[in-house]
Amino acid sequence: MICRLCQLALFGFLVYLLWPYNVLQLKRRNPRTTSLIELRKQEARRKHAPFHPQMIWKNLGEISPDMIHAILLAEDDRFYVHHGFDMEQIGIAFQRNWQKKRYVYGGSTITQQLARTLFLRPRKSIIRKIKEAVLTVYLEATLPKKRILELYLNVAEWGTGIFGVQAASQAYFHKDALDLTADEAVALASVLPSPRRWSPISEKAFMARRRTQLLERMAKAGYLPPPAYFLDGESTTIPFDPNALFAPQEPEQIPEQTQPDAPAEPSHPDVTIDPANP
Repeated sequence: MICRLCQLALFGFLVYLLWPYNVLQLKRRNPRTTSLIELRKQEARRKHAPFHPQMIWKNLGEISPDMIHAILLAEDDRFYVHHGFDMEQIGIAFQRNWQKKRYVYGGSTITQQLARTLFLRPRKSIIRKIKEAVLTVYLEATLPKKRILELYLNVAEWGTGIFGVQAASQAYFHKDALDLTADEAVALASVLPSPRRWSPISEKAFMARRRTQLLERMAKAGYLPPPAYFLDGESTTIPFDPNALFAPQEPEQIPEQTQPDAPAEPSHPDVTIDPANP
């Protein structure tokens, strides 16, 4: 009897958490807005500042393969292996944060980032973390991996008022997402830890180093021809490693003055998702 009551209580709690979020519609329809966009609108209104968000939908097949590979390696290199949570990266992040005695690294997967961007606010609370975890499981159970990746690429923030890879491609490189080169794709992927602080076209040493490291990882994974490097006057190349895509990724420390921020016509009809305000 007690077990039955516990099961009913758990079911009721999950219904309470998931009721405001219509994840099922995302199987066939594209969101017109996200919780993050609505938050940015509120922030702009409080500052009496103009805000005109740009989000132009592109299907996965209309995005450069280099962009897709760069995002996977930069944000979630075990995306097609895990089921929403990368325990290996969570462990690395916990260890690094413990060493620094503060929150420096995250271990969020693409699915977790998508759940936050679509439905949640960046405030830190136990309830929000529980909602994020439940939504992550719900997204993984409801949507195929390709759809999750497509959603993420179209709603991720890439700067003030810039949402999605198509808007970012036009804003920074004046071209469609399908036409992005490997260098441009890496430049866009490199800013995602803090897209409103860093620019894909920044010449600062930190960003140049991030771009170089990501290009090297793409070459090791076999996505790019191995580039030549010169060490002590001798030319060498990065060997092809088919397992590099699933190799543990060492989180990179963000410089002290910057901290990571709290992710043609569509093939699916649009639908407005009413973002929750937990």
